[in-house]
Order: sequence, then structure tokens, then C-alpha cells
Amino acid sequence: MSGLSEVGLLALSGALLAVGLLGVLTRRNFILLLVAIEIAMNAAILNFVYFAAYAPTTAGGLSGQAIAVVLVGFAATEVAVGLAIVLALNRAKGTINVAEATELRL
Repeated sequence: MSGLSEVGLLALSGALLAVGLLGVLTRRNFILLLVAIEIAMNAAILNFVYFAAYAPTTAGGLSGQAIAVVLVGFAATEVAVGLAIVLALNRAKGTINVAEATELRL
């Protein structure tokens, strides 16, 4: 692989994961919370694709890329469900603050 070295790519992935976890732990706005979760998931996807290049499989390292495609699909559904929850919370409570969402039933 040309471009980033192994250490650089893993450091980038670790930095993305750290930013995502920091965002999850500190944000109260539901939309920013979803963005932080997406950043952390992108770190995992980056690792799967990177290690797929070095995986000793007969399919040419395609297993990590297949997992990455599934994770991208999972991330898209997570955003759709998350935004539906945000809209329902905004209609019911008038805010998208996570601290206001104390009940499961709106």
C-alpha cells in the first residue's frame, strides 16, 4: 500500500476513535452524538479495510472489505433510525437534548 505507513494509518484510526469516544461522552445534542458515533464507526471501517490487505485469505483479502461494506450499511441504517428518534423527540419535548430523553415512551 502506498500513502500512509502502517503506524500512520493505525494512528489515524486511533485518533478517529478517540475523537468519536470523546464526542459520545461529552455531547448533549443528539445530532452531534450521532456524528460522534459515525466517526468512531469510520475508525473501525478503516481498520477492517487496512487489515484486509494483509489478511491471508484465498479471496485476496476480500473478507475485511466485505465486513466494511456491511458496516457502512449498518451506519446508514443507524443514521436513519437516529434521525427518526431525533424528530420524534423534537416533536414531543421541543428539544433534542439527550438529557431530556429520560423516558422510552414519548
